Amino acid sequence: MADPGPPELREPTVFLVDDDDAVRDALATLLGTVGLRVRDYASPGAFLADLDREAPGCLILDLRMPQVSGLHLQGQLRGLGVDLPVIIVTGHGDIELCRRAFQQGATDFLTKPVDEHDLLDAVQRGIEQDRRSRERQAAGARARARLARLSAREREVLRLLVGGHSNKQVARELGISARTVETHRASVFEKLELDSLAQLVRVYLDSLDPGAPDAP
Repeated sequence: MADPGPPELREPTVFLVDDDDAVRDALATLLGTVGLRVRDYASPGAFLADLDREAPGCLILDLRMPQVSGLHLQGQLRGLGVDLPVIIVTGHGDIELCRRAFQQGATDFLTKPVDEHDLLDAVQRGIEQDRRSRERQAAGARARARLARLSAREREVLRLLVGGHSNKQVARELGISARTVETHRASVFEKLELDSLAQLVRVYLDSLDPGAPDAP
């Protein structure tokens, strides 16, 4: 099988999970008419059995299904570390279900019969959200690979520099001379192939894990 390429560059797919054959077929047809790639499933189990963690796109999910509910599937995906944007579609919506769906990360909550324009708008928002998320993840991976070139001491100097410390403050914090800080700083810029402190801050922030704070 040919390599599909990096996830952020692959064609997005709209995954559709609904136990109602007529609804599923109608939604798949609608999405197909605007050129969207669709993969549909009659049950959460069938979707999970075919799950591609790296596939970009979004998920349209019916809320009430036999055996496994849409909310339960949402929880399973979160537990697996899959953050595919989820659009809930249900004929039995209420405030409590809506609240729970959004708490678990749903991007939209639509009630049946679904307005075609609302659904297509929600899908486009979901795909765009997923694209931005994957681009951030890819940028983070590239930044962490670059920072891996640094020694432990250079990473300490980097962390303090992007935190706004001057060379003298870094020297006092680490118990080294200002000249040594200057040497480490020059090495950091050379290894990372950067020309400015602003570029250095960008690479450092990109390297942070999603759950990490935005500043050192």
